[in-house]
Amino acid sequence: MNPRDRFGDDPAAQPLRSDAERNRARIVAAARTVFRRDGLNASMASVAREAGVGIATLFRRFPAKEELVAAVFSDRMDAYVDAVGVALDDPDPWHGLAGFIETVCAMQAADYGFADVLTMTFPTAEALEERRNQAYEGVVKLIGRAKATGRLREDFTPEDLVLVHMANAGVVNATGDAAPDAWKRVVALMLQSFEAPARGALPDPPEPRALYQAMLRANQAYCPPSGRQEEG
Repeated sequence: MNPRDRFGDDPAAQPLRSDAERNRARIVAAARTVFRRDGLNASMASVAREAGVGIATLFRRFPAKEELVAAVFSDRMDAYVDAVGVALDDPDPWHGLAGFIETVCAMQAADYGFADVLTMTFPTAEALEERRNQAYEGVVKLIGRAKATGRLREDFTPEDLVLVHMANAGVVNATGDAAPDAWKRVVALMLQSFEAPARGALPDPPEPRALYQAMLRANQAYCPPSGRQEEG
């Protein structure tokens, strides 16, 4: 292919395109650092500073914070789905479920941003939400298998796993560097409460739609519809 066919007669076209791609990569890398350290509550302005670009440049690449979140955490969501696959391949479904919960909670503890991502939903980030739904379908299978072994209490539901993510994110964000391993004890306590035989009945779980609304509300708190509100 003749390069002129792709870029036309403008000799500046190719460098500009390369510069734009470098800026995008720089912004995503900076956002990964900022979100991992500060969670999704971090401002777009702080990402721009970390990237060494102007806020206008950031908004040209990512007009909404949700778009940046989707770009930053696509690989983390892939790892989340992979963790479900590993759990399903475990010949002991209870061990697989417990291992999955421990793995994902460790991912949350290592990355404050990802801790937040698992407690939210991102309607416009279709690829990210597709991966979340894929993981959910696998988890439903895993829960059914673990119940069939008699190790998982019968009243455990997929909604309980969402609550685990929310609870762990709260512990991770609250303890931070002061007690970085506190989440491990909380997860161990939760896992022991999930085992059969149950020691008592549980209140009804939240309706799936109610949890979705809670996750959507969290998104709106951290990722306002107009990211440019943060420019000031």
